[in-house]
Amino acid sequence: MTRFDERLHAGAWQSLEISRELFRGASEYQSILVFENPLLGRVLVLDDVVQTTEADEFIYHEMLAHLPILGHTEVSEVLIIGGGDGGMLEEVLKHPLARVTVVELDACVVEICREHLPSICGAAFDDPRNDLIIGDGAAYVADTDRRFDLIIVDSPDPMGPAKILFGQSFYANCRRALRDGGLLVTQNGVPFFQSNEVRGSARAFANLFRNWGFYVAPIPAYYGGHMAFGWASNGVDLALGLDDFGRKRASSLDTRYYNSDVHEAAFALPTYIRDLIDS
Repeated sequence: MTRFDERLHAGAWQSLEISRELFRGASEYQSILVFENPLLGRVLVLDDVVQTTEADEFIYHEMLAHLPILGHTEVSEVLIIGGGDGGMLEEVLKHPLARVTVVELDACVVEICREHLPSICGAAFDDPRNDLIIGDGAAYVADTDRRFDLIIVDSPDPMGPAKILFGQSFYANCRRALRDGGLLVTQNGVPFFQSNEVRGSARAFANLFRNWGFYVAPIPAYYGGHMAFGWASNGVDLALGLDDFGRKRASSLDTRYYNSDVHEAAFALPTYIRDLIDS
């Protein structure tokens, strides 16, 4: 049996059967692997770390898209940093938005995902509201004159080119690129194994934003328990939950994980995650 071993965490790893390999190669920035697994369907791996799978991508993408959009209530312009697989874009475009800008570093990721993972991205990249920019997301938020209601940081783990996307200077530039009342949301790894991601973002958010916090969801392919999502704003308090209109909008969405009850429950943090935030 051929298998892929992900050794992201020292002392523990997961092993996935490869029933069929669809792509193996390297771009200018990273190694890229796409394969089929009997349980997870097609799997995208970048630099030997699982990024997304057909079976469970809906949890991650729905929670990082719909929860902040409905919690904010007045989102028209969205910026996605990363998101080359198109899954986040597809979920965001379920809302009546004016424009969604995706800044993805690696054009190869977009091309390969459009070819081998169409079940994840669908026709999102062809939507006229999509503005795809191939470039450095950190440089983009530092230099752009545009302003956004919502910035979603759909980044890999803080290794290689993605490491800068977890630092205070990057978050400060995101704050600059937000409109008044704008909202930033981030992926912050699996706290049980990646505690420094939550700690580092919590310190940066506390220094830069009036309102901030984290919410969680369990995503099977990111093993180790809950995955943490960070949020920060100088206007919106995302932890206040949904109003009646937000609940009505949530019920009308085509989702498999996200709903209004999950929205509220996601902010109930286990004590060990609360302790990380406060440490």
